[in-house]
Amino acid sequence: MSMERPLALTDGERRRGLAFLSLASAFVGFAIVLQMSVNNNFLVGEIGVTGRQAGFLEAVRESCGIAAFAILALLAGLGEPLVASLVLVLVWLGLSAYAFVPSYGWVMAMSVVWSLGLHLWMPLPSSMALALAEPDRAGRRLGQVSAAGALGSASGLALAFALTLLGVKIRPLYLVGGAAGLAAALACLGIPRVIRTPKQKLVFRRRYATYYLLNFLEGWRKQITNAFAGFLLVRVHGASLPEMIALWAGIQAIGYVASPRVGRLIDRIGERRVLSVYYVVVTAMVLCYAFVRSKYVLYAVFVLDSATFALAMAITSYVGRLAPPAERTQTLSMGVAANHVASVAMPFVGGILWTALGYQWAFLLGIPAAAASLVVVARLPRHRLPAPGAGAVPPGPGAAPARG
Repeated sequence: MSMERPLALTDGERRRGLAFLSLASAFVGFAIVLQMSVNNNFLVGEIGVTGRQAGFLEAVRESCGIAAFAILALLAGLGEPLVASLVLVLVWLGLSAYAFVPSYGWVMAMSVVWSLGLHLWMPLPSSMALALAEPDRAGRRLGQVSAAGALGSASGLALAFALTLLGVKIRPLYLVGGAAGLAAALACLGIPRVIRTPKQKLVFRRRYATYYLLNFLEGWRKQITNAFAGFLLVRVHGASLPEMIALWAGIQAIGYVASPRVGRLIDRIGERRVLSVYYVVVTAMVLCYAFVRSKYVLYAVFVLDSATFALAMAITSYVGRLAPPAERTQTLSMGVAANHVASVAMPFVGGILWTALGYQWAFLLGIPAAAASLVVVARLPRHRLPAPGAGAVPPGPGAAPARG
């Protein structure tokens, strides 16, 4: 990664680069959380999608995460800021096009455009932040960029909520989100271009098999919420657009407060205990989605469920203590790949079950995944592992749970 290649940058260039990177991160946070908060109301109210179609759409969107590995491998060695600017143009084009798409097929096509841009962007902010960080200040700079993204997300939700109260329809909101993507692309042009795109390598090592499996199961669990939970609230329980935006505001607020505290909890009691609690909570959540009929109870479940994604940081923390620095990037990349394989499979299967047997079965798919996760977690060390060599980079303060 960039952290391993010291760059000849002046203090002024570093400060300028971090300022523009933080600005880009804020605009991306603005765009993506706006899309996430209005997406289910758009799919149901404007396009009229079914549960099966919603699952297929999410499966195709997540397949962009797998394609991104191959594309980033081809782009290795190019200037990261320029690559970041180009991929964020895809986010602008794809999101803006939602304002005009007439049918499900067009939604599918445009989701591929913006999702591919987003997945290509996702590893770049951390890499650029590490390259721009002063010696011994990597964690602080990562936190700065993460906090900017959280601030952008909050601003996007606030603006979307205000515009809906003023009577603005859903489709123009996508133009606002797309404009934020374009602003992020322009901001990246202010970052020093001597930073080069890192190599993307997938290397399977047997000693990290538990980490790979946990990531696969987490991808399966994640898509129960991403693909179907919000869709359930809108399609089955009639949640309005302002209600969904307000729920997302609650999720972001809890994530902002909880993430650094979860990191400290992991350090104190260890990954095994945190993940055990996490998967017990996941089991309770999917049962609520399947059988609870009160939409207001489900609103609370949706916020709590999404906020608990912060607990999944323990998976990354575990491999950060297990893998030596020289193997950490490759191991993390393999874990992300395993996560995306499940993220493609689960919504595809869940969408079929939603249509064939009822929406409950899309959520009950989470029970075997949670049970398998508890079995795997039982294999983790009872006590916190010491980090080998250089310590793992801590999660940024205030970082919201990642749901890409």
